[in-house]
Amino acid sequence: MASRDPPPPTSHAPPDVPSGLALFLTIPYAFFLPELVFGCWVWILVAATQVASPLLQGWVMYVSLTSFLISLMFLLSYLFGFYKRFDSWRVLDSLYHGTTGILYTSAAVLQAHATIVSETENLKNYSINTAASFFAFITTLLYVLHAFSIYYH
Repeated sequence: MASRDPPPPTSHAPPDVPSGLALFLTIPYAFFLPELVFGCWVWILVAATQVASPLLQGWVMYVSLTSFLISLMFLLSYLFGFYKRFDSWRVLDSLYHGTTGILYTSAAVLQAHATIVSETENLKNYSINTAASFFAFITTLLYVLHAFSIYYH
């Protein structure tokens, strides 16, 4: 007669999220602080320029500010352990960071276009827009790396 034992699990349980400062030393959670810092730089630098095209740089400001606030909420939820209440937390985290990576890609491209447009104007605004474009692309890379690392972790 065949045994009625359940089959062994085919997938492993996800590892626990470290608590405290160890959170900032583990991949993918180590991406939180650089995402926040570089995203804040994008926000500050775009706000510091004379806006040449409000529609383009308005989208950059919206994406950078919204991403900053939601990423800060994710970081706080990891630090305070709110993620333990939900089973699908990793899926939500991966979807958020993947979507934000796509939105930041569009914002970085629009910021690069605003930089090219401001090249003939004030040199100071051009330099600030160049720095904002650089940080927008770095932030895009961080969000995409975070999304893939949380997905494959």
